[in-house]
Amino acid sequence: MIEDIYYQYNPWWENHPQFEGIIERPNYAGEMERHREDKTVVILTGIRRVGKTTIMKLCIKDLIDKGTSPKHIFYVSLDDYALDKTSIIDIVSDYRKLQRLGLDEKVYLFLDEVAYKDRFQQQLKNLYDTQNVKIHASSSSSSVLKDNRAFLTGRERVIEVFPLDFDEYLKFKHVTFKKSEPYLKESHFDDYLRVGGMPEYVLNGDRGYLTTLVDDILSKDIVAFHGVKNPHHIKDFFALLMERAGKQISINKMARILKISPDTAGRYLEMFEKTYLVHLVPRGGKMNERLLSPKKVYAADLGIRNLFTGFKDKGALFENYVYLMIKLLDPRYVFEDKNEIDFYTNGGFLIEAKYGSEMSEGQKALFERFPAKEKILVRSVHDLEALKAAITAQSRKRNRETRSANRES
Repeated sequence: MIEDIYYQYNPWWENHPQFEGIIERPNYAGEMERHREDKTVVILTGIRRVGKTTIMKLCIKDLIDKGTSPKHIFYVSLDDYALDKTSIIDIVSDYRKLQRLGLDEKVYLFLDEVAYKDRFQQQLKNLYDTQNVKIHASSSSSSVLKDNRAFLTGRERVIEVFPLDFDEYLKFKHVTFKKSEPYLKESHFDDYLRVGGMPEYVLNGDRGYLTTLVDDILSKDIVAFHGVKNPHHIKDFFALLMERAGKQISINKMARILKISPDTAGRYLEMFEKTYLVHLVPRGGKMNERLLSPKKVYAADLGIRNLFTGFKDKGALFENYVYLMIKLLDPRYVFEDKNEIDFYTNGGFLIEAKYGSEMSEGQKALFERFPAKEKILVRSVHDLEALKAAITAQSRKRNRETRSANRES
């Protein structure tokens, strides 16, 4: 029984790879490849169905294409009910026994939804310390990042997987156009703002798929996992968050609307953040300003946001997309004298998203006087290209500096 399950998960053992139809996401594939031969535990995180499994499968395909024996590659989804009572250590031991591989023979492990296993950090450390393994793991919960006993500190590389960006969306839709046809890009960008970037939804356009996905996350990853006693509050709370995407949120106000306590509302918000359904952005500035000021909320995906609100307020959707582009730069919002600038990031970018509109006079004054290395006003899909280029240039510079520092040390 268990042996059959392992063979189903690993069809390449019998020369049935089943990689047809998988669409590549080269940015993530490149990041995985950079860490392929080191000992680092690579952990993919992000909302359910965002493509973490696909990225793993692409990595497996690349390993096989470059000569790695399929028997030395093991993929398994740890949320499989049939494996519910089996530890990660025992699963890997079963695999080695099945393929007759000694502990000193290198194997590539791909452990999907690893957070479903108790004490997974300790088990991964045990594998890391005692076997010749390259571990890839994934989780749809940010709990994977909280290694309270520091089992994996210094051993892991966390890669957050986001919904498709606009360029990836165009590739998935097989859309190309000439530079002389900028209006076509704008038209497709409007479609993207409506659809969002969940890969399967982009491909099939089935609204029911997106509804089922959100219901699964709310019911399984939040209500069931946390034992929420009033599940109807969860969906109502999430709908309120989607209505407020791009705005500052008041826990007390939302608690009053739902007739729950502020403490309960705060716990619900944390649950949504842990499952990557929403992202929260604090105010920048002094410590007391950051702690006392409300946070802004953004949706994990534009299509999910539209599922609850309808397709409206393109300016808010555009700002949400800009946030997803720069999330890894740890953005904060700027608020002074009743004026707000959308984002100030690590690395010194000051960014205001104004889709086809202009800043107010107060915003302009704040934007001009605020100290920043680079100031970017993003008003169109074409401005997004300049923003992406600036982010890429800064990232490359940091990578060069890191490599240089490593060589000197």
